[in-house]
Amino acid sequence: MVADEHFVLRWPENLPLDSGAPLLCAGVTTYSPLKYFGLDKPGMKVGVVGLSWLGHVAVKMAKAFGAEVTAVRGTLDGIIDTVSANHAIAPLLNALTPHGKLVLAGAPEKPLEVAAFSLLMGRKLVAGSYIGGITQNQEMLDFAAKYGITADIEVVAIDYVKSDVRYRFVIDVANSIKAE
Repeated sequence: MVADEHFVLRWPENLPLDSGAPLLCAGVTTYSPLKYFGLDKPGMKVGVVGLSWLGHVAVKMAKAFGAEVTAVRGTLDGIIDTVSANHAIAPLLNALTPHGKLVLAGAPEKPLEVAAFSLLMGRKLVAGSYIGGITQNQEMLDFAAKYGITADIEVVAIDYVKSDVRYRFVIDVANSIKAE
C-alpha cells in the first residue's frame, strides 16, 4: 500500500491497536474541544454529558489533563456534551460558571433551543466541535499512549456483529477468516 506521508499517523508502541483504534474517532472528537476551548488545564472543572462511546473517552481525556470531571451538575468551567439524542441544554448552561463553555460533540436530530438570557448572564459560550485534523490526531494518539487512555470495546468475530453495542465493537478480522 502506498500512502501520502501527510495522511499517515505514527502509532505509539504502547497503545493497543484494538482499544486504541476507536480513538481515531471518539478520541479526537473529545480531545479536540478540550484543547481548543482551553479545558485542558489541571484544576479545570469539566462536565461530560452522556457516557456513551464518546462520553467515556471524554472523561478519560479530561482526567488525564488534570481536570476535575463530573457527569452530573456542579459549578463547571466547561461541559462536553456528547449526547446525540434530543435533549434540553438549559440545565447544562445553568451548571456553567461565568465564561463557561458548553461544547457540543454529539449531533441531535432536532435543533437545540437556547434562551438568550442563559448566555448573556455570565457570558457563556455554546460551541460545536467535530473531530480534528491529522496533526491533532497524532497529538491525541501520543497523549493517549502517554496516559494509557483507550476506548472501552468488545472484540468480536465478524459473524457476531449485532446492534446491541455498549461502546464500540472491534472486529477480530484475523480470527474471523476461516480456513478453506
